[in-house]
Amino acid sequence: MESGGRRGLASAGGPVSATPMLRQDSGTGAEARARGPGAVGARRFLLCLYLVGFLDLFGVSMVVPLLSLHVKSLGASPTVAGIVGSSYGILQLFSSTLVGCWSDVVGKRSSLLVCILFSALGYLILGASTSVFLFALARVPVGIFKHTLSISRALLSDLVAEKERPLVIGQFNAASSVGFILGPMVGGYLTELDGGFYLTAFICFSVFILNAGLVWLFPWCEAKLSSAEKGLPARKDSAPWGRTDGHGQGAATPRQSTAGARPARPPWLEVASTLRDMKSLVFSETWDLFAVRLLMAVAVMLYYSNFVLALEERFGVRPRAAGYLISYSGALGALAGLALRPLLRLYRHDGRAILMHSSALTCLLLVLHAAARSVAVAVLCSSLLAVSTAVGRTCITDLQLAAGGARASGAVIGVGQSVTAVGRIIAPLLSGLAQEVSPCGPPSLGAVLALVAIFLMSLNRARYGGGGGGRGGGGGGSDKLKRA
Repeated sequence: MESGGRRGLASAGGPVSATPMLRQDSGTGAEARARGPGAVGARRFLLCLYLVGFLDLFGVSMVVPLLSLHVKSLGASPTVAGIVGSSYGILQLFSSTLVGCWSDVVGKRSSLLVCILFSALGYLILGASTSVFLFALARVPVGIFKHTLSISRALLSDLVAEKERPLVIGQFNAASSVGFILGPMVGGYLTELDGGFYLTAFICFSVFILNAGLVWLFPWCEAKLSSAEKGLPARKDSAPWGRTDGHGQGAATPRQSTAGARPARPPWLEVASTLRDMKSLVFSETWDLFAVRLLMAVAVMLYYSNFVLALEERFGVRPRAAGYLISYSGALGALAGLALRPLLRLYRHDGRAILMHSSALTCLLLVLHAAARSVAVAVLCSSLLAVSTAVGRTCITDLQLAAGGARASGAVIGVGQSVTAVGRIIAPLLSGLAQEVSPCGPPSLGAVLALVAIFLMSLNRARYGGGGGGRGGGGGGSDKLKRA
């Protein structure tokens, strides 16, 4: 599933200094004392939050690539496995908005703890699943409460100044990506031991319990102190450390009083408002952008849905080697962001053309992977797919932000995530049906969907404008990509 967060930013008097800015300010001891304890506590808080993101994806990526193998070992057919896999996407789709509104009401600390603990419960049940029913039951708490990274990003957004926010969130994403690179290697190694999957699931449960302990021990008071020192406009319904008492409200700044004067709406009204925003965006003139995002997301998910199982059935690749390959692809995807700047120069900052060509490359690679007769060809396709999909995700997000205008920072991103959640529902079902025909079925079907997305883009070339002549903010998209 952001490369903009890696660019340098000018120093500003924000509520919480980002790590590079803190490093830049750490000159003499007198300057450090002048800053007070808030900056040091803020930096420690950010590092703790980065560690939570790393551990979250590290634990999850140990288990998720092995799910298709495990559910098959329990006797489930590909279609049943697809239905069980879709249940996770359905729960995520309907719980994401509810959990987000609930976290604004009860505070980020309480909601983060609850989400981590219930996710840990799901992985504990998964570690004891000896039947398809228990396997499906284990996905329920994870599907409802696995919003740790979303709440963490929202917490960063609450604590960090607007000018510092992209840099800090980019650092958080980078720390999380390291966990995704390391997790499949560990999971692939453990699963080849006796009872390896159950051991891997139990270790994932332990990682989430460790994460909950870290959140409990977070220096929340120091984060509150730093925010108060730098004048963070805290909202009444989004205090990151939980509900505020009467003393906390009495010490509010004038900006805080103004922001808190607006009464907090009940969660169900927030959900209804969000759904209305989603409907207006999806049925606006940018509908084709969301359609392309959905088609490409499902195409890529079909490829990854049975990746480990297909490698074992087609080429005899063991789960350990498949885990190494997933980690290698993850590292390539992370490095693909570094290639975006020279790629933009080559394409003269035409984001539409980059998206079109990266999607065409993805389609071609899916066809080659489906037709591969050797491991070497499959590895080559996997390597190039990691790069093409990473570039494509960046371009489609930027085009959506440009087309959304003033709504881009909020509703457009939320709708994009909801579209991806819909893909998580559709992809396992289609993958299960395609696997009934052949192990090569999912990537072949993904290539067809990618071809439909390319055809849709070719019919709406003007709307994606990057080299000028684009409608509704194409030029803005190219400006954003120039700064990426």
